[in-house]
Amino acid sequence: MNDSIKPDDIDPVIHERVRLAIVSALAVAPEMSFNEIKSTLGLSDGNLSAHATSLQQAGYIEIAKTFKSRRPYTTMRLTPVGQQAFRSYVETLRKIINKRNEAMDEQE
Repeated sequence: MNDSIKPDDIDPVIHERVRLAIVSALAVAPEMSFNEIKSTLGLSDGNLSAHATSLQQAGYIEIAKTFKSRRPYTTMRLTPVGQQAFRSYVETLRKIINKRNEAMDEQE
């Protein structure tokens, strides 16, 4: 059985560094506001908005726009598809690390 890991096994939507940071933050919080994510990750409005749109188009996050004290209030959360994509992404990284560890153990 060939259990090699190929670059195509890594999800390109999540793998981009800003999107990975957004998904990672949302993976540990049920929901975060736009400003919470922006502040946590040190992103500009435009950068966060563009990457959030990419994640939304992939079906990985839901974006809800409401009002809070008569001001626009945007929240984001991972969808079940996004949760599974993130778990798969992390699992792929674990496989890469474990393969390297096994190779190193065999050399000892």
